[in-house]
Amino acid sequence: MVKGLVLVLLCAFLLHAESKDYQKAVLKKVQTLLTPKSFEENKAFLKIIFSPPQKFMKNDRVDSVKIIEMLKENGLLKLFFDKPTRMELEFRTSGTPLFFVKIVADTLRNIGYYRYVTKSSTYSSSEFSWSVSIVSEYSADPMILQKELQKSGCDIVDIERKNPTKWLYVIDMQHARLPVTSLQSGHILTLRRSLEPHWLNVSQIRKIRFVSKGRNHWYPYLSFYDAHLHLVKVLQRDKRSYDITVVVPKTAVYLKIADIYTMKNIKDPLVLYPKGAR
Repeated sequence: MVKGLVLVLLCAFLLHAESKDYQKAVLKKVQTLLTPKSFEENKAFLKIIFSPPQKFMKNDRVDSVKIIEMLKENGLLKLFFDKPTRMELEFRTSGTPLFFVKIVADTLRNIGYYRYVTKSSTYSSSEFSWSVSIVSEYSADPMILQKELQKSGCDIVDIERKNPTKWLYVIDMQHARLPVTSLQSGHILTLRRSLEPHWLNVSQIRKIRFVSKGRNHWYPYLSFYDAHLHLVKVLQRDKRSYDITVVVPKTAVYLKIADIYTMKNIKDPLVLYPKGAR
């Protein structure tokens, strides 16, 4: 009886201590996201809305995205500026640099940031960092950024607000992929006019026949990449092409379809005939 009571009390003590540790970690993260004045003025309220703190932990780490969501819901996090302002977004990962830049650049474009300037990039054996400068009337919404990154199999594992105009995002690329159409043998695909190169997943086919229609003056520039976006092979023809068939390299996962000179040469559709499953 006594031993059982002692065990219950010990468990309760450990749970209380764990909860205290979680609360400390959560509030420490909140403090980095708010101004010192806002944090102090709302400290009591913050303890209430972030209770129980276990809800804001994920795999024994603070869930920065969920914390930001709660701050936004309670009107404590302002993401808009009074006027167009230059801000800096830094992205870090342990994944492949080229693949990472492709995914983040596509993500920025998809959430409305078309014009940005690379400010810096650093690469070591364990980490890659890419910083961009953007002029905007609003800071990137971490919730929207997270949802867009998840389409590429990526996940935000930490967020730091260095100052009102500088944010750091740490991103997990373990399950990264390009969210593009996958070619299937026997399924014809028509590519409409685009000023950007077309990206496709070619991991399941052996050959592709390309038929260039109508007014096109297509000078093929085909780049094959592996699963981590390392270049596998490039096929190019400095000759107007109407009907060509290419063999997909065995290690190729992605294909970028472009023109040697300009995508404006492709005014009408390109029709693709995938052949042979693998």
